[in-house]
Amino acid sequence: MSEFKRPASEEEFEKNFQQQKPLMNETEAYYESSRCLFCYDAPCVKACPTEIDIPLFIRQINSGDISGSASTIYASNYMGNTCGKVCPTEVLCEGSCVYNEQNIKPVEIGRLQNHATRQAIDEGKELFELAESNGKKVAVIGAGPSGVSCACELRSLGYTVDIFETKAKPSGLSVHGVAPYKITNEEALIEMDYLKKQFGYSVRYDSPIKSKEDIQNLASTYEAVFVGIGMGTTSALNIPGEELANCKGATEFIEVLKMNHLDVAIGKSVVVLGGGNTAMDAASESARMGAESVVLAYRRRADEMGAYEFEWKLAKGVGVQGEFNAAPIGIVGNGKVEGVRFRRTENKGGKLVEVEGSEFEIACDMVIKATGQRKQVDFLSLIDGLATDEKGRIEIDAFGRCGDTKFFAGGDAVNGGAEVVNAAAEGKMAAIGIHEYLSS
Repeated sequence: MSEFKRPASEEEFEKNFQQQKPLMNETEAYYESSRCLFCYDAPCVKACPTEIDIPLFIRQINSGDISGSASTIYASNYMGNTCGKVCPTEVLCEGSCVYNEQNIKPVEIGRLQNHATRQAIDEGKELFELAESNGKKVAVIGAGPSGVSCACELRSLGYTVDIFETKAKPSGLSVHGVAPYKITNEEALIEMDYLKKQFGYSVRYDSPIKSKEDIQNLASTYEAVFVGIGMGTTSALNIPGEELANCKGATEFIEVLKMNHLDVAIGKSVVVLGGGNTAMDAASESARMGAESVVLAYRRRADEMGAYEFEWKLAKGVGVQGEFNAAPIGIVGNGKVEGVRFRRTENKGGKLVEVEGSEFEIACDMVIKATGQRKQVDFLSLIDGLATDEKGRIEIDAFGRCGDTKFFAGGDAVNGGAEVVNAAAEGKMAAIGIHEYLSS
């Protein structure tokens, strides 16, 4: 039984989705930064995809140079504030902290990062120097972490940048797909507003690029184009009953919850299908929205799930139950979901097989499929000369360039679905590649 009641007000919603990494005050930040050993050749830096100089920014916090600390962070990662909140620091920087070897709590790097960047944002600190305009224009498709990071780096190098965004708000999954207990939309959007004001790129919202003609117009108008479109809708399971009412994709469910906190349909008994981090978010959110029972069902063992261990612990902590070695074979119901039918699985000779005659059913009134997202291959096919691999991911060279074209790419459409910090790193890398390409 879930400990949460369905929120009836924004105050109750915020209570149910209390922040995992709340902002530190000055005293907390001072004492936490004092714990850092300022390691030489620090392992936390190596674990960060954007290679932030973590010992330096923590030393700057400890000495009271908050603006300098924020500048150090943003010099490596334009999504510094967002990443301080949403990064899986438990397995990246904090997971690499030397204190772990001594069974001592690692330094709270993520919260310290958030402390410095949020203060710079709130005070409107001008941390960035832009080169003079070089007269060249670059288009960016998508205002997610990779697209925004690419735009910031290009603006710092003197390019004019226009971002074309399908939705009405920026920040990609940070706003539309990251659980509210990791970051609020308000916090994600204030960083987007701060970066836009600081760097001066333009964003055209509600402006999807959806035809070959649109692509050709960009190619003829701009010297280069960056593709940061992310992923598509939830992949189908291709089992009977997916069309029933109250059977939803996890990505779509989370987006509705993020954008319309209280106007979200939630069942009394929810079954979440999947074992990745998105499944954990969907399960935890269902419990926090007042579902009486939430079962996370996965076709393999618990220790074979793709989700981080701390994410599963978080879900269990709010009452989510696990059902493992259970492969869904059908969703049952008359017009709407009434349950999910499973078949037991086992590992035979290194291969997962279903056990005949082991069928069973879990009753529920809502199913959330966390079964991965489709690649946007239809859109990508509009771009001449752009290649994709067997999994539908964009193929790029070491500088983010798509073959012998003026198109570059980064983020989930390239890596197949990673973290915000990875997208930020790839967007910046592609901007440097664009600069090299246009300079030569």
